[in-house]
Amino acid sequence: MVRDRLIILKVDFEDSIYPGQRFYCWHCVFLEGILASFPQLERHIDVERIAWPKPRKEVVDLIGIPNQSLPVLVLADNAPPGLETGEWQGRRFVEGKDAILGVLTVRHGIPYPHP
Repeated sequence: MVRDRLIILKVDFEDSIYPGQRFYCWHCVFLEGILASFPQLERHIDVERIAWPKPRKEVVDLIGIPNQSLPVLVLADNAPPGLETGEWQGRRFVEGKDAILGVLTVRHGIPYPHP
């Protein structure tokens, strides 16, 4: 991969475990807010918004069946070592909003969140 790739869920989805209810992933919506606040990010990373149901083929193809939790940032091949929280068949990735925010700061220059 040439660029980091952020994969997040599309907003407003249904979960068959909770019939008749609609949801959003608050971690993904939070990252949408980061993307809107720092539009230069989309010049440096690819962003993919995918549907809720599993298996999430887009994610499975990149980082395997066990790693379908979102949001996830799949690191480009040129990313320095040590940023990843996981790896699958040589492909490194970052799971969890806080870890993703850290990489967006270190690797892509957005400010640090205020403590």
